[in-house]
Amino acid sequence: MRQVTDFDAFELIDASDGERLERWGDILLIRPDPQVIWSGGREDPRWQQPHAVYHRSSNGGGAWERRRNVPDVWEIGYRGLTFRLKPMGFKHTGLFPEQAVNWNLLQTCIRSSARPLRVLNLFAYTGGATLACLQAGASVTHVDAAKGMVQWAKENAAVSGLADRPVRWLVDDCLKFVRRELRRGNRYDGILMDPPSYGRGPNGEVWKLEAQLAELLTAAGQLLRDDAAFFLLNSYTTGLSPAILNYMVQTLVVGARGGSVATDEIGLPVTRRPLSLPCGSTTYWIRESTWITSSNSIT
Repeated sequence: MRQVTDFDAFELIDASDGERLERWGDILLIRPDPQVIWSGGREDPRWQQPHAVYHRSSNGGGAWERRRNVPDVWEIGYRGLTFRLKPMGFKHTGLFPEQAVNWNLLQTCIRSSARPLRVLNLFAYTGGATLACLQAGASVTHVDAAKGMVQWAKENAAVSGLADRPVRWLVDDCLKFVRRELRRGNRYDGILMDPPSYGRGPNGEVWKLEAQLAELLTAAGQLLRDDAAFFLLNSYTTGLSPAILNYMVQTLVVGARGGSVATDEIGLPVTRRPLSLPCGSTTYWIRESTWITSSNSIT
């Protein structure tokens, strides 16, 4: 498992009875996690001192209970990047800190390249990977179906001092965008994507991962230049095994390009317990296998 070891502004303090106790800067949050199936051991007094707790509803969704003053928006930093956070519906804060291991991997690829890289980020959310790629010197096309998420990503870029970097911010259905790019003849040096299990595009387009992932990967593979540098697929969908994702990337994207394909879990170390909490899996293809030996990318 690759895990985040240097995200000082974030800490997964403890996990017990279906919940996670987390520190985001100076803010303590308790959020549900279905993987936390063990009980007991809540000795840390911060379990009793959260700023907010997210409670699931029996009808789906849920709501935040604010127990102490929580700013509407606050910021945390990671390796020179700044991210704006806020409590959202469905327990989220606008950032997945476990993805820092993938940001580091992407930066290693970009900085090791002999030429400037053109990168496509699909299902790009609030822009963590986009910012990492811009910081490393790539130009990025950032695509997400949610207008609010694209605006949030722009704000993250601005507070990170990256607003003037070469980036296109696009609100679009990712699969439709990829099809149009193929017709336009555009190609990329690197592609990354973090597709949801289910979602809707800006015009109500329905996205179902199991039904459409093969088509998306096939089309995305055709968008890669012949001498492309990398491809990365992240998944939080429990129904798709890492072995299946590896096979699909190898056959539908990589083909005869050479390089190395790997799949592994990513996770967060738990401060109060001798474990790392799994947070999905990532399949990545790297043309130059030596790029992934850096301690800055794999921990």
